[in-house]
Amino acid sequence: MRKVSIFGATGSIGQNTIDLIARDPGAYDVVALTGGANIAQLAEDARRLNADIAITAYEDQLDDLRAALAGTDVEAAAGAGAVTEAASRPADWIMSAIVGAAGLPPGLEALKQGTTLALANKESLVTAGPLLMQTARDHGATVLPVDSEHSAVFQGLVGEDMSAVERIIITASGGAFRDWPLEALKDATLEEASSHPNWDMGQRITIDSASMFNKSLELIETKEFFGVHPDQIETVVHPESLIHALVGFNDGALMAHVGPPDMRHAIGYALHWPDRRDLPVARLDLVEIGQLNFRKACETRYPALKLARNVMETGGLAGAAFNAAKERALDGFIAGHIKFTEMASVVEHALDAISAQSGLINATISLDNVLRVDHLARQEADAAIAARNM
Repeated sequence: MRKVSIFGATGSIGQNTIDLIARDPGAYDVVALTGGANIAQLAEDARRLNADIAITAYEDQLDDLRAALAGTDVEAAAGAGAVTEAASRPADWIMSAIVGAAGLPPGLEALKQGTTLALANKESLVTAGPLLMQTARDHGATVLPVDSEHSAVFQGLVGEDMSAVERIIITASGGAFRDWPLEALKDATLEEASSHPNWDMGQRITIDSASMFNKSLELIETKEFFGVHPDQIETVVHPESLIHALVGFNDGALMAHVGPPDMRHAIGYALHWPDRRDLPVARLDLVEIGQLNFRKACETRYPALKLARNVMETGGLAGAAFNAAKERALDGFIAGHIKFTEMASVVEHALDAISAQSGLINATISLDNVLRVDHLARQEADAAIAARNM
């Protein structure tokens, strides 16, 4: 029986992971489940899977969690420290699906036990890719990608030599506004940005899809995970979301990963790796699909892509600043403080401000320095948002 933990259990990735595990409960011993404010869901899943411990990130929710788990043997805990402590509990396989930079500390702690980390928390690679991958190497741990695009690349590279790879093409749906006139984007509402044409995801990642900030993080993630040069990474808009990524080789061949827009494929691949197992996902009917379309990913429409290119070229802690500023810009849009089209300029301001501070971006990539830059970038982004409301 495999010991598994799920960090970010109440989000869409966590719920899809639980769906797969619950289909074969005799195969898994659930160690830890962590979540946020959705205490009812966290407690329900902990009861159903008979987890050893359930943790909410919010300390003020601990009493509610304890009450929801009353009468069970499931331990309850709360706070960031408790989440990181849970990552040190022995497990064979750990899903890292906490949203944002908060996923980095428990991910690093999990790797120190030499486990397999299924990484859906892209921010870990964006903010501290070299640190994360070196920690895995130092402790004999395995990192498996769970983003659909990076899982696709990973699968396309099975049995291949990285020296033969010329390029990696990451596809993007284009999000909610891919067909909107450019001049209309400035008036896009929160409700409109929160509706994805293909995927069923949480609000924040859906908005990030509309702005392509999500894809921008994935470009940086590609560089860090696969060790390729930024010039080898391309993006194309693929409205059908059926080809998740392509790998181009030095003989001119393209290896494409094609599948339905269902995160259970990438999760299931990581859960069963190195084997393939039956998964409850749709089988594509190519005749019914008929055709696949591709468009240029325009940086005028999606300025976040250009910012990501700059971050990859800069290196160092630029990714930490980029991610933190992106999170605050998204908060600002959701709160109604800035327009949809102002998010990129807020992030650019924060990046420029952090880069101007001597030695900061090029400091050693350690957890302390990542958290320091994260804090400063959030402050700069908040200042830029405030300036737009004066």
